Amino acid sequence: MNELDAGPAQGRAATLAYLAAMVMLGTLGVFVHEVGLDTLTTVFFRCVFGALALFVFCLWKGLFVRTNFLRRNVALAVFSGVLMVLNWVTFFEGIARVGISVATIVFHVQPFLVLLIGASLFREKVTADKFAWVGVGFGGLLLACGLDLSGIAADRSYAIGIACTLTGALAYSGVTLTTKAMRSMTPHLTALIHCVVGIVALAAFITIPTAGISVRQWSWLAGLGLLPTALAYVLIYGALPKMKTTSIAVLTFIYPAAAVGFDYLVYGHLLGVVQLGGLTLIVLAGLGVNLNWRWRFAAVART
Repeated sequence: MNELDAGPAQGRAATLAYLAAMVMLGTLGVFVHEVGLDTLTTVFFRCVFGALALFVFCLWKGLFVRTNFLRRNVALAVFSGVLMVLNWVTFFEGIARVGISVATIVFHVQPFLVLLIGASLFREKVTADKFAWVGVGFGGLLLACGLDLSGIAADRSYAIGIACTLTGALAYSGVTLTTKAMRSMTPHLTALIHCVVGIVALAAFITIPTAGISVRQWSWLAGLGLLPTALAYVLIYGALPKMKTTSIAVLTFIYPAAAVGFDYLVYGHLLGVVQLGGLTLIVLAGLGVNLNWRWRFAAVART
């Protein structure tokens, strides 16, 4: 292969890797459901198996060198690890209470939260167009939650599930903003530190059933730590530097689409028309924010 062909070929390979990772993340709810353990125990073992796999990968890549462990970066990685573990716990609890599809859709308001937090805390400039797309995204959130349907939101467990999912999205927004401030630490090491933080933070809170954990449950726990955790992170972080921003923005929404698809194929759960409309609005708003789409009325107003 000559040099002229290498770039496009690498881009295609990265795109396929990122696509595969998004599909893996879409299976997350199935793993959580099939494990059949409480949320804290599930997250703990996700961290255990994820840490083992990421440790082997980092060792293989020779990432355990002094320059990758600057004190400031390690501190930020630990802090973001606390937020990441909070995200995992609350998101898994959201899945348990409102279902895979709704929880995953609601979670994807996270980019809008990053935008709003960046604007309020770091004085980042946000255009009127992006604020308009954020409004569309939160409108989609209301539809996805079913708040306009037959009183479903009045169910206390359902409302708690939505609150947990939004808390997870907010925590993940903090992870995103924190990792932006890190320098000279590879994302794979950061992911490993996140898993180690989860092990330390949750070790005292796990609950082993009286009958123990079955072989079937262990297999699902190992799969949870290996596929939609370690392998997905390795593929994502390896692909991102070789991809265009537009490709990343579009393909990221394969994740919620895959989650909805797996929820239907495995459990027969089908979203209503209104909730699918909410997903559509959230996807459009996310693309509008990430791709800097301009509203026609705003463009006309500036001419």
